[in-house]
Amino acid sequence: MADAPIRVLLVDDHAMVRRGMRDFLSLHDDIEVVGEAADGAAGVEQAKVLRPDIVVMDLMMPNLDGIEATGRIKAVLPDVEVIALTSFIEESRVVAAIEAGASGFLLKDAEADELAAAIRSAAAGEVHLDPAVASIVARRMRDGGRGSAVDQADGIGTLTARERDVLARVARGYPNRQIASDLGITERTARTHVSNILAKLGLTSRTQAALLAAQHGLDREA
Repeated sequence: MADAPIRVLLVDDHAMVRRGMRDFLSLHDDIEVVGEAADGAAGVEQAKVLRPDIVVMDLMMPNLDGIEATGRIKAVLPDVEVIALTSFIEESRVVAAIEAGASGFLLKDAEADELAAAIRSAAAGEVHLDPAVASIVARRMRDGGRGSAVDQADGIGTLTARERDVLARVARGYPNRQIASDLGITERTARTHVSNILAKLGLTSRTQAALLAAQHGLDREA
């Protein structure tokens, strides 16, 4: 029996952008666009109703911007992954989106195939970042995430030994499947561990967890 397609909600205030993404994604049997929204407020409401697997979220929108909308979605639907879509890289907005819970970033001028790849990565529990965004995240990892809400979530001591093992691998960028293989557990169990880790640490995304783990040196644990 084939896996169910990845259910995607598109949130962007430009109808042509949404149509372009929808038309391209319709070519992929493993991805299904289940809804669209033209602003952040509508995106939050659509997410509550549709409960998609992935939200592709423009950061600059009227009524409610993508950062605030991401935070609201993650607050009520923590298992939904949000891929931020932006026209340009601004470090403060990148950091704000990470803190809101975005797990991936794409520039609007990215190749169409990269959108599908980012959606699949998010569904698999991977972090997909535009290279310019990745460099910002890497720098924050080296700096220990100072000045961020991430460094306030200091609950590492509450984690079990197995959860620390999982978090160390999240910090190294492992998707759920690789974590499962590495630790001899099922992919579902790996996903459950990640959800429990985020809950214990008061975080909303794998990117936040990776930053916190790097701050505490867990990315260097065996």
